[in-house]
Amino acid sequence: MAKMWAGRTAGNTDQIADDFNSSIHFDSRLYREDITGSMAHASMLKKQNIIPAAAADHIIAGLSEILADLESGELEIDETCEDIHMFVEQVLTERIGEEGKMLHTARSRNDQVALDMRMYMRKKVNEIITLVRGLTEVLADSAEKYKDVILPGYTHLQRAQPVYFGHHLLAYAMMLIRDTSRLQDALKRMDESPIGACALAGTTYDTDRVYEAELLGFSGVCANSLDAVSDRDFCLETLSALSILMMHLSRFSEEIILWSSWEFRFVELSDAYTTGSSIMPQKKNSDMAELVRGKTGRVYGDLMGLLTVMKGIPLAYNKDMQEDKEPVFDAIDTVIMCLKVFTPMIATMNVHPENMMKAAQGGFINATDLADYMVTKGLPFRSAYKISGQIVAECIKTGQVLETLPLETYKKYWDQFEEDLYEAIDLKNAADRRNSLGGTSRESIAKQIELIREKLK
Repeated sequence: MAKMWAGRTAGNTDQIADDFNSSIHFDSRLYREDITGSMAHASMLKKQNIIPAAAADHIIAGLSEILADLESGELEIDETCEDIHMFVEQVLTERIGEEGKMLHTARSRNDQVALDMRMYMRKKVNEIITLVRGLTEVLADSAEKYKDVILPGYTHLQRAQPVYFGHHLLAYAMMLIRDTSRLQDALKRMDESPIGACALAGTTYDTDRVYEAELLGFSGVCANSLDAVSDRDFCLETLSALSILMMHLSRFSEEIILWSSWEFRFVELSDAYTTGSSIMPQKKNSDMAELVRGKTGRVYGDLMGLLTVMKGIPLAYNKDMQEDKEPVFDAIDTVIMCLKVFTPMIATMNVHPENMMKAAQGGFINATDLADYMVTKGLPFRSAYKISGQIVAECIKTGQVLETLPLETYKKYWDQFEEDLYEAIDLKNAADRRNSLGGTSRESIAKQIELIREKLK
């Protein structure tokens, strides 16, 4: 079949070359944006008297019918067409005749595809922001629910100091708030319309790019026609933000996987978000969390792939840029899928406070508080540090924890210990004393939850 761009050449390419060149099998998902953008373009051409008003009206009506038929399934996308733009224009011309050929006046596929991508990504990024907000709300609610549950805080994957589980969850909520902010920033910079830049240099027609941009809900237009068609930094910025978001989900997944193991038993995931083994009947695998962790590498790959595509391309448009769509589509699909499974997985997660407390006590994470107790009684910190270490060694040797070690044993190491030491080393008291701004105390947790909910507004 001769191509719509036939002229300089016969347009009769080899079938293998056709298949290699074609993008419709993946850019067909842009049909809504392509048709909506074309309707706005026809309206602008009519307003500026570039094409007859009656022709513009016929084009808009025809496009509206094509969109309705695609949505209903009455019309199927013909994957023998080169791309979604050619498909829409071909069907339009078949339906309304020669007037359909007027639609492409004062535009190119170069600015058309840039417009489609910005419109599509604007919609999908808003969808992702909504999903991230939903997960953040779940974390804030869970932090409220578990604000009294002590968890051993870790450094180097070694038990370090007592924190409340709610405080730990809020750390991820804070990360998600920043993820939302990054995505909102990306939205601001993609909110400029490239349509009217044409192939690279603009057009001789008396177009109104601002009017067309306003019809499509853009806040402005790209100020340089070369830049409008040749850069994909809005794609890269979004992929970067999505990669950071996936990194946060992956770290959280790693902790969930550890916490779900028999070695920890801090949490148990709902059966709805776990799987079993084909041969080991006792297994309950946290496969959804593992898949989120695994798919993070996939999103990273999408970012690195597009960065590599773009790094050596001279201005303006080059066919290499057709490779922008698949990584963008893949990353967006992957992130949406991960968020849709991750949020209910966390919301339905069952927590075992008794196991967390047992681990906290067994880790002697109140040893610093024991040292601080002696410091308040006048002992230099380094001396208190050494005595605390000796007492921990005693507990390990005798199978006890700091809370159960008798006072007479304490006095063997320092004769000024009194009964009030047990209040000082109580894990909840120890956590509540960490009431500095952003600390783990329950008072601080309440302020953090309030902050998160305020930001979500």
